[in-house]
Amino acid sequence: MKTVTESKAKVEEKVIAWRRHIHEHPELSRHEFETSRYIEEQLKNMQHIELKKLTETSICGILKGNQEGKTILLRADIDALPIQEEADISFKSKHDGVMHACGHDAHAAMLLGAAQILSEQGIDFAGEVRFVFQHAEEVTPGGALELVEKGITENVDYAFALHVYPHYQTGEIAIRAGKMNAAGDDFEITVIGKGGHASTPEFTVDPIIVGTQIVSALQTIVSRKVPAIHAPVVTVTQFHCGDALNIIANEAYLGGTIRSHNEEVRVQAREELERIVQYTAEMNGAEAKIKWDIGCAAVINDEYATSLSIEAAKKVVGEEKVVAIPEPMFGAEDFAAYSEVVPASMQFIGVHNEAFGEAYPLHHPKFKIDEAALVKGSEYFVELVTMICKNEQ
Repeated sequence: MKTVTESKAKVEEKVIAWRRHIHEHPELSRHEFETSRYIEEQLKNMQHIELKKLTETSICGILKGNQEGKTILLRADIDALPIQEEADISFKSKHDGVMHACGHDAHAAMLLGAAQILSEQGIDFAGEVRFVFQHAEEVTPGGALELVEKGITENVDYAFALHVYPHYQTGEIAIRAGKMNAAGDDFEITVIGKGGHASTPEFTVDPIIVGTQIVSALQTIVSRKVPAIHAPVVTVTQFHCGDALNIIANEAYLGGTIRSHNEEVRVQAREELERIVQYTAEMNGAEAKIKWDIGCAAVINDEYATSLSIEAAKKVVGEEKVVAIPEPMFGAEDFAAYSEVVPASMQFIGVHNEAFGEAYPLHHPKFKIDEAALVKGSEYFVELVTMICKNEQ
């Protein structure tokens, strides 16, 4: 196979153009019709790429070598978020209230760049590469699980992904083996009390009082109920009750999420939450209902696949720019569906430029990236494929 640098100059402008088009036309999870169609059109223009469509809003390009070898799955997610963009860029989202605030536009562009380079290098290699442009990463249980169930990982030897990250500088690739991202389980709680006039609270069962007690008691899950070394994150993010200043409402609504890296603690935290909610409501003469949205498992990076990631990253950005991620993160990622069934490695690529000023986090309306990082992501994927295919020849 040819070296990456032979194709780099050709693909760099395309990668930025692809990213900007997708950024301007974001689509929410499971509605990525135009996004997947656009990606499919780009793949159709590449040599030797076969197309496979397993769901309505995802697309997979397949590049097969002329010799038997390893099968490598490279994944990019393509859905956007329900956020109104505030970034100071010339190619803002054209869809009100929808934005690529998690960098999935960049993920798709980097993978398209890798497909472009590898397809130009031809089929004189051992193995198969699957370029997976996945839908619905931002909703539970995630589009990855659906693709796995439809067979996308059959006969796959390794799976890899890159996620842009604004707290690392452009030119850095941050890597971690083992526990990487957390499992994410969301909850909605309805507290059913007895409403009435605000001047006579003694005739009511105030759901605000019950709800606040629940919020307070939930903090004991982390502080008192699980070993500190395995402590999850339990966060209440919503509390809605009432519409008038002189009325005690009948019901209160709470919502939030549990994030965990340990599967036993994950189950225990849900059980503790249910116990606390039910007994607190009962103690106050109220009722409570809980609705769960069980998300993906934790991402566990395979040791050997991650060692390949490190070697590829060193070749692309240099050893001094390969950064060790010190601790697992609590953000959820449905890449876990791949890492549960095949040796897999998902890592971060830095996209912050100091000239930007503040590094706004993922999911922020002012989130933006340094596009100079994109071609590095494409090169990283190409190096992985090249390393593994050379080992097979």
